[in-house]
Amino acid sequence: MTNATSTKTEAYRQKLNSLGDWDSFLLAESGIPGPRGNLELAAAAADVGDESRFRQWLQCTADRAPTNNSGEFLAVCGVIGFGRLLAEGRVDLLSAIRKCAVDIRWRVREAVAMALQRWGDADMNALLAEMEAWSDGSLLEQRAAAAALCEPRLLRQPEQVQRVLAILDHITAALAQHRNADSPDTEALRALKKGLGYCWSVAVVASPDSGKRYMEKWLASKNKDIRWIMQENLKKNRLLKMDASWAENALKRLHDNDK
Repeated sequence: MTNATSTKTEAYRQKLNSLGDWDSFLLAESGIPGPRGNLELAAAAADVGDESRFRQWLQCTADRAPTNNSGEFLAVCGVIGFGRLLAEGRVDLLSAIRKCAVDIRWRVREAVAMALQRWGDADMNALLAEMEAWSDGSLLEQRAAAAALCEPRLLRQPEQVQRVLAILDHITAALAQHRNADSPDTEALRALKKGLGYCWSVAVVASPDSGKRYMEKWLASKNKDIRWIMQENLKKNRLLKMDASWAENALKRLHDNDK
């Protein structure tokens, strides 16, 4: 979290603690509808709220608060709030968070990743073990696992980064097999592809040598979805800064093989 973001979040914490009616303030300041929800406010609400509030906000289900309805923001705050409690030891809340990973609303799914990252801040090994299980789940659960783990602040310990790379490899292999079965191009599949389209680059930067070896394997894939995923990662600035020669050469090989 940048200093400016941290300062803004702290100001929101103080504001919320001075209010009696949180919901009206959250709805008014949510940034929804709009291109970007107020993530600093959501973080503050998660920081200072309690379980009762979080459960109430999670009652804003997709039928009551659909995408781009400001009520969706309350659900986002509830999910991130559960993540704070999870980080404090409430592992019994994992099932509720996992249920939100398959929500039809993309903002709620993003909130799941943020919630899980709070757990990772507190216990990265526990998060890894759980995400290894999620990597065998549905497409959206796999997407949540990848997005939760591929956060630079969590990728500090070499052995943990190796486990993240192995999880990404497992999810990518599952996606390739899924598409080889002539499955339809669903929203869930598109969400997973988009997630993997940036997650690989984050993990590879954290462990360049082994990360590049993993990606090299997938560069040879004939699967159109896998090739798209690799292409998207290779265009990311973080990979170009890490090793521009390798990234540019790998991208060229992808394009040459498409001819």
